[in-house]
Amino acid sequence: MRRLSLDDLYGLAVPGDPQLRPDGSAVAYTLTRADRESDANVTEIWLAAPGAAPRRLGAGSAPRWSPDGRTLAFVRAADGPPQIHLLPMDGGESRVLTSAKLGAGAPVWSPDGTRIAYAGPYGELNPDAPIVIDTLEYKADGAGLLRGLTTHLFVVDAEDGTSAQVTKGDFHAGAPTWSPEGDLLAFTAAMDADRDLVVGGGLYLVEAKEDGAFERVGRSEVICTGAWWLGEQLIVSAFRDVPEGHTRLFVVQDDDFVEVETGLDRNVMVGAPGYPGANPVMDGDDLLFAARDRGFTHLYRLAPGGVAQKIVGGDANVSGASLAHGRLAYVAATPRSSGDVYLDGDALTEHALDGVALFEARSRTFTAPDGTPVEGFVLRDETLTGPGPLLLDIHGGPHNAWSPVFDGVHLYHQLLAARGWTVLTLNPRASDGYGEAFYTATAGAWGLSDEDDFLTPLDVLVEEGVADPDRLAVTGYSYGGYMTCWLTGRTDRFAAAVPGGVVTDLRSMIGTADLGLYLSKHEIRGEHVEQSPITNVGNVVTPTLILHGDSDDRCPVGQAEQWFEALRERRVPVRLVRYPGGSHLFILNGRPSHRFDYNERILAWLEQWVSGSQN
Repeated sequence: MRRLSLDDLYGLAVPGDPQLRPDGSAVAYTLTRADRESDANVTEIWLAAPGAAPRRLGAGSAPRWSPDGRTLAFVRAADGPPQIHLLPMDGGESRVLTSAKLGAGAPVWSPDGTRIAYAGPYGELNPDAPIVIDTLEYKADGAGLLRGLTTHLFVVDAEDGTSAQVTKGDFHAGAPTWSPEGDLLAFTAAMDADRDLVVGGGLYLVEAKEDGAFERVGRSEVICTGAWWLGEQLIVSAFRDVPEGHTRLFVVQDDDFVEVETGLDRNVMVGAPGYPGANPVMDGDDLLFAARDRGFTHLYRLAPGGVAQKIVGGDANVSGASLAHGRLAYVAATPRSSGDVYLDGDALTEHALDGVALFEARSRTFTAPDGTPVEGFVLRDETLTGPGPLLLDIHGGPHNAWSPVFDGVHLYHQLLAARGWTVLTLNPRASDGYGEAFYTATAGAWGLSDEDDFLTPLDVLVEEGVADPDRLAVTGYSYGGYMTCWLTGRTDRFAAAVPGGVVTDLRSMIGTADLGLYLSKHEIRGEHVEQSPITNVGNVVTPTLILHGDSDDRCPVGQAEQWFEALRERRVPVRLVRYPGGSHLFILNGRPSHRFDYNERILAWLEQWVSGSQN
């Protein structure tokens, strides 16, 4: 057995989007790898079944079974925008179904299997035309300037490819879901005139035909974020009245929303990049859904009138689930693997790195000065004794959470542990999985309310002889980048700092970020100066490496530039590295060479300023 190396980035295979065949016999799923030669992330569709080795079906994403299980629809980009393809599972080659000018989204089969709905971009794309902006909805991280493009629903005949545009207008339609009769589509959208100023989201039903008539559903003021027609029940994910706190599930009854009472004080997770989760599904009368618990995303079963019971828990971090024929398929990461496909609890795949021995983090709970418990995970070589260097790594969000599963994004954790470091990850106030009061505890008090949640555990580990007080370093991304800058402006105890995807000046971020006004209203709550790291930048003495995507619209690169300028002017050792084309999520899905470089630079900076000669 050997230890992990950075080159293992190119050996990782991460599964996702499991889709169980209607007869429960096999699971189609995606497998994403970093390709060194093309410097691209390559996603393929694979098929796994009990008793058989997984087999590759071809390049593509978003696999979806036809109701009879004889055809697999999927999305593939080949010599143009992504289109929906159909693969006959009894033999033969796949064929292209759609010819969408700007591309097609994930396919959704009609109940009778004759049509496929999808959400896709709509509009005229002219990159040289002047960009006229009247609302704050003019850009989005990962997409950049929208240039008037919207997202709308389309329905295509599964036999001849005849297409109909179902929705039109100045709004973005969410993913569609079919009614049991196949005559309607449900979707979520924000259509209010001031939707760029007031966060909202409604549930709509539309006739599944060209220019279908649609109507809004529900009298209550919930903010809908997703919809699923599960049998006769229409389920939505939503916030109760304001976009703060936990996401909940509601069922539509008598033209209104009735909250699904789970008996849990936990956040429902439907899944997003960096936020593992799964769409809800029905198993007879029982509702299966994912929720965050102490950093892990687990699966729960809710019987009518009961309290949700955990059915996939332990050290599994679930990202995607599918149910058919009474069987449950899901993908889960563990401390030993960045993800595998499971069917009824049995692993169908082995995507762990062959021959690589991984360090496993242990959980422990620290106590903040006000008595608040803060869970953390300590990753280190437990055979070592005596105080050594320690890296505090801070998660983003602020409503994300660490869990002690193998992390193919932060490979430097394993490499540092192999070099005698301790890596400390913490779930401070605002982290997900510890109840709604904990989740909302930093609103209006970024930095101010959670600072001690980071510093106190350091004190404990120094006192216990685990960490050398002269060899402490701090890093973090997004909110973690914010907090890295915040902490170095409040204490000089760190020998090195590496903030990534940073936020340093809340006032300027609000005017330039794609979600700036939302953050101002619902996270920062108006007080920008007191909560901004730039306010304390005059105190910073820590050598700082800033890593930032050049096309980041969530935390714009100007935030990094401000911090760099301020430290350079004060002659604090500082370096800014910008990744061309990198969005806010480039450390998750950006160019493999950029992700390799990100890890490599963190290691080198820590070696220089903590372990090395500081030349």
